[in-house]
Amino acid sequence: MRPKRRYYSIIDKVYRLSNLHEAWDAVKANKGSAGIDGETILWFETQLNQNLVEIQRLLKENRYKAQPVLRHYIPKDDGSKRPLGIPTVRDRVVQQAVRQMIEPLFERNFYRHSYGFRKGRSQHQALDVVRRARENGYVYVVDLDIQSYFDSIPHELLMEKVKVKIADGRILDLIEMWLKAGVMEDDQFHDTHQGSPQGGVISPLLANIYLDTFDSGMRKQGFPVVRYADDAIIFCKTKRGWDKTKKEN
Repeated sequence: MRPKRRYYSIIDKVYRLSNLHEAWDAVKANKGSAGIDGETILWFETQLNQNLVEIQRLLKENRYKAQPVLRHYIPKDDGSKRPLGIPTVRDRVVQQAVRQMIEPLFERNFYRHSYGFRKGRSQHQALDVVRRARENGYVYVVDLDIQSYFDSIPHELLMEKVKVKIADGRILDLIEMWLKAGVMEDDQFHDTHQGSPQGGVISPLLANIYLDTFDSGMRKQGFPVVRYADDAIIFCKTKRGWDKTKKEN
């Protein structure tokens, strides 16, 4: 087996002004509210060039510091609330700039039936695979829903998986900084010892990086799987296989 390629020089591509402008365009298109500093997308845009040049300078000088995310809750269908962590606009721009450079490096090797948070992929495509699997004799399934997944990802194990491809220490430091930036809720600061905030620009990519091992591991055991973010369906043709899979997961 050929060793996986690792990438050593990425940070200079991240802070190129052209990449920062592209990152800004993506952040603006996604809209979203202000983080803990109160700076809105509209306000950031009033001094756009100055702000991007300042971000570039801080990244070049290795002086960029992430701010805590702002805790916000949105209602779920079951009556509970989903916690979001809203980064500042500046942090969203930097996260997007990093994501644009590293996502293609992981994307090319992601499991092909992972459909969440991936460009050109959708829930409808995942459902089509489920339908075809049933038609091909996979009549037993294990339905997985990882509870509080984004809030429970272990940082150390996640970083190990990121390091499989990324060897640029500056990029690794940025990702770890975002993971450990903390949360502000009701004017109180809370440390973050695990998890990647749902609402962070780079969190969906990190979530897929962490679960890709699960995807490929199940497939190697002979159990096809379809995953959409933290929801997954494992297919089995026999009840014996179904029983085994339930015990292991």
